[in-house]
Amino acid sequence: MKKVVGYVVSIVGLVVMSLGFNIINFKLALLEGISANIIAGVGIGLIIVGVVLSLKGSGGRRSKQAEEEVPIYEGVGKKRKIVGYRKD
Repeated sequence: MKKVVGYVVSIVGLVVMSLGFNIINFKLALLEGISANIIAGVGIGLIIVGVVLSLKGSGGRRSKQAEEEVPIYEGVGKKRKIVGYRKD
């Protein structure tokens, strides 16, 4: 889910950056008093934040330590319990 948020933030950053560089000629009263360089800088910042969010959103991976450890079970069937871990 974080990847999707990162992608959306990056796309919004691209739109804001293109407004700052006057690639898209769209006049907003809100942006009239702000320098184009500041608007472009905010857009670039949003792109960077979006990329970082999308890279951090690749969670769900286990650490290397968790991959090396194998559970030790006690009991049979549904009554099994993990009693410890051993290195593989």
